[in-house]
Amino acid sequence: MRADRVFAYGATAGLIGDRILGDPRRGHPVAAFGRAAAAVERALWRDDRARGVVHTLVCAGGAAAVGALAARAVRSRSAAARIAVTAAATWAVVGGTTLGREARAIGGALAAGDAEVARERLPHLCGRDPQALDEQQMARAVVESVAENTSDAVVGALVWGAVAGVPGLLAFRAVNTLDAMVGHKSPRHLRYGWASARLDDLAGWPGARLTALAAVVAGPDRRGAVRAWRADAAEHPSPNAGPVEASFAGALGVRLGGTLSYGGRVEHRAVLNGAAGRPVELADIERAVRLSQQVTWLALGTCVALRYAVSRRPGRPGGPGTPGKSGKSGTYGRGRT
Repeated sequence: MRADRVFAYGATAGLIGDRILGDPRRGHPVAAFGRAAAAVERALWRDDRARGVVHTLVCAGGAAAVGALAARAVRSRSAAARIAVTAAATWAVVGGTTLGREARAIGGALAAGDAEVARERLPHLCGRDPQALDEQQMARAVVESVAENTSDAVVGALVWGAVAGVPGLLAFRAVNTLDAMVGHKSPRHLRYGWASARLDDLAGWPGARLTALAAVVAGPDRRGAVRAWRADAAEHPSPNAGPVEASFAGALGVRLGGTLSYGGRVEHRAVLNGAAGRPVELADIERAVRLSQQVTWLALGTCVALRYAVSRRPGRPGGPGTPGKSGKSGTYGRGRT
């Protein structure tokens, strides 16, 4: 079976598995990677960019190597085995179902008038200081996190899976996890986490644009999504979160951004969709989760089409005009994941 079909079936099965199972409470592969990355940091840390570069290469390169070994182990085996490995890798790296569950749990607590429970759960979703937020600000934080994490926890991984198969899936998730761990501007990680933050910006670029585009297509206000993306995305400090949050804001007709608090540090960010949007309401959490789910399936279809187009390029193994074993143009020996 061709590599594009293996990816299509495996990624679809992995997303269905995530939809049914979500993330395990214990023993999640991403959590195991996080513990390993933390151990590498303890061994390498200095207030130095060069050490951070080594940390990033060791951790992200190690994840890619594990993916390459897994793909190689089943390369000569049945199509079912190759699909199973792709499905397992996809399930391990995406987190759309848990994202939606956490968002809805916070929304449910706010709807019940229990702001303290919502504050307790908010750190599961984002890194903001919940004590500094009122109910409306928490709802806004949830919508923003759903938007950004749709790209980081789902679409970005699918894009790199389409480009590089199982190694791409694992490497992207590793890079994104490293950014969350060390890629911020705390005194400890300002220099050490520089490489992880920059690599995450690069790796997340295509997935963020695909997420924004899918939000335009799937959102209830397409013109609003395009308008907010074009007008406000560049005002966001993150080159990838900007397009995603702006397009979600325009699609949902709400205002995102503004003043944020991270660990006692206050940031004043530009307002996204400020000219046309309204303040976020509680019901917008559910609307954002539904939009995230629609974006996920649109992104999967796009990535499957991308994988098919790449595999069918002339000159690639198995592509049109590629000689088979007999030396004639045919389908024998097409590339496998």
